[in-house]
Amino acid sequence: MRIGYLECFSGISGDMLLGALVDAGVPLSLLEETAAVLNVGAHLEMRKLSRGGLAATKVDVLTPDQPANHSHDSHEHAHEAHTHMPDSAPIADQHQAHTHAPHRHLSTILEIIRTAPLSEAVKNRASRAFQLLGEAEAAIHSIPIENVHFHEVGAVDTIVDIVCTAVGVESLGVDRWLASPLNVGSGTVECQHGTLPVPAPATLALLADAPVYAAGLPMERVTPTGAAVLRMLDVHYGSLPAMRVKASGYGAGVRETPGQPNLLRLLVGEETEFAATEPIAVIETVIDDSSPQLLAYVSELLLSAGAWDVYRASVQMKKGRTGVQMTVLCRPDLVSALSDLLFRETTTIGLHWRLENKLSLQREFLEVETSWGRVRIKIARWPSGKIANASPEYEDCRKLAMQYSVPLKQVMQEAMRAWAAAERALRPEKEEL
Repeated sequence: MRIGYLECFSGISGDMLLGALVDAGVPLSLLEETAAVLNVGAHLEMRKLSRGGLAATKVDVLTPDQPANHSHDSHEHAHEAHTHMPDSAPIADQHQAHTHAPHRHLSTILEIIRTAPLSEAVKNRASRAFQLLGEAEAAIHSIPIENVHFHEVGAVDTIVDIVCTAVGVESLGVDRWLASPLNVGSGTVECQHGTLPVPAPATLALLADAPVYAAGLPMERVTPTGAAVLRMLDVHYGSLPAMRVKASGYGAGVRETPGQPNLLRLLVGEETEFAATEPIAVIETVIDDSSPQLLAYVSELLLSAGAWDVYRASVQMKKGRTGVQMTVLCRPDLVSALSDLLFRETTTIGLHWRLENKLSLQREFLEVETSWGRVRIKIARWPSGKIANASPEYEDCRKLAMQYSVPLKQVMQEAMRAWAAAERALRPEKEEL
């Protein structure tokens, strides 16, 4: 599977993504042709520049009333905290700062995309991005979506950014898009409703449940266009997946920022035969004044509450005391609930937790018939679908062993023989484990 990974350590905007696409090998001529067929009076300008000492590509959308080296989305990405820049306001608000300028309704923009000579996949993606932008603005202003309109200059920039991005990602042939957690920035923006914190209202609405944080110079780092593109691509968030990198590119933001390069990095490659990576929370505490029975009971409660695993180890503490270190592995969203459980059910008065990466194979269950009843077989697969491992479920085998007074190992062995026979019958060409 071909995957694209966006490293948003300094945020994301429409012009940054266009720059990263070109830097990764998308022909600029393809994007220029796309801008031309949209017939909105815009063209592209590309520059090679440096951010934090790293070479990067900058792509701007220019219209007749914009000077060179100026892009609407770039200004969104570059304004500092407390600095008034009308172009940094949510897109639908910008007509307030340009009361005499024309504007386009959402339906007009969707018609531009529909009638353009582009592939259906590109039209569907770009239309979805604008639909999401429209829904976000309608919700923010409590107006019907058909009343949402975009300031002329901002609309042209955004149309070209989004449609060219859709064309660019199609040319890369990526099957699945992923991204790092998003550095949204900090500070404030000036918009129709006054001074508001970063991220801007439209951006926040579009980000939905994406993982976000703030780092570096106070500024808006994720723009509404950038957030809409992430939604358009159905991006999943997480750590860098196992992949063989075939191409990479750096897209530059509008300004140099001290201490942290104002860049977006794009990696494109093939998913490899490694386990999938996902975040895992590790909670640990050391207890020296509880009985083993109590800790065993707490372990069962933790597992019932959703912990992936709980294990205990004897440790030597200060002043020669012997204690038990209890370690809990769980999803990050369960840290609070499981920590409360530990404080409530044990004598601990302190614990710590951290996030790590979990490598895991795809898992599924298959039932097989034995002489004593049905047993589930847990099957682990590589991303390609090839079987990596299989084992009978302990609880199923234990129940049958006790019910029929047979050795547990005998039930487990027969379950595996039944599964192997079923595999040979279904896939004779497959290699046996």
